[in-house]
Amino acid sequence: MPEVPARTRPDLFDPKARERALARARPETARFLHDIARDEIEERLAEVNRTFTAPAVVTDHPGLWSDLLPGARVVAASPVLELEPGAHDLVLHAMSLHWAEDPVGQIVQSARALQPDGLFLAVSLGGETLSELRAVLGQAESEVMAGISPRVAPMAEIRDLGALIGRAGLALPVADSLRLAASYADLPALARDLRAMGETNAIAARLRRPTPRALFDRAGALYARAFPADDGRLRATYELVFLTGWKPHESQPRALRPGSAEARLADALNATEFDETGGTRE
Repeated sequence: MPEVPARTRPDLFDPKARERALARARPETARFLHDIARDEIEERLAEVNRTFTAPAVVTDHPGLWSDLLPGARVVAASPVLELEPGAHDLVLHAMSLHWAEDPVGQIVQSARALQPDGLFLAVSLGGETLSELRAVLGQAESEVMAGISPRVAPMAEIRDLGALIGRAGLALPVADSLRLAASYADLPALARDLRAMGETNAIAARLRRPTPRALFDRAGALYARAFPADDGRLRATYELVFLTGWKPHESQPRALRPGSAEARLADALNATEFDETGGTRE
């Protein structure tokens, strides 16, 4: 199994709280994000136009992802992934990377499990997710409790997640995102959906004492005023980030050495090229 370096910083997430959240989840009643993510992954695999014979899926939601790739090895998104080095031609990390203490470690381990020219695919919630909820909870808590505690898990921006692919040693990295708009009748309805998804607060530094109802009443009022949707509902944003990278192989295209081009881009575009002084180049 791959070695995972010893951790020296405090944990961001509480594993016990995360386990409880997953145990209480009822994803069959709130699976719309997973369904959209699955459709997007299937489209990306169709574009690759390649048959994968030894796939693996890393996820905290096996009931929603285990049937996507026939014959796939399905493992939990634990700190040490139960994947053998070089055993797979495809590793899909499905909707769990945003809960990882060490996201680059998850990608490194996935990369180690790939055969040469194997494909790594990931889909995760991104930094724009629940931006409205984060804003109103912060404002309400500062007003009601004269302080702020973490209530919505931090999620990485697409540029940061994209940089992890190269750090993990994967080639031809691509990162893109899909922004989704949902609406809810009220704040309790949003909370019920998040509980069903298994996406409730598992931050280690979260408030451990009961929260007064006044905070949620105030947050609901702020939400309705600042982020209204149609028919008096509340708007909620979700962002799905998709990551793609390949295990290096000699058959893959490589960037040319700077200065090795045999023709100028300006000539190909029939354009005028200017130098640093503003003069034209012949």
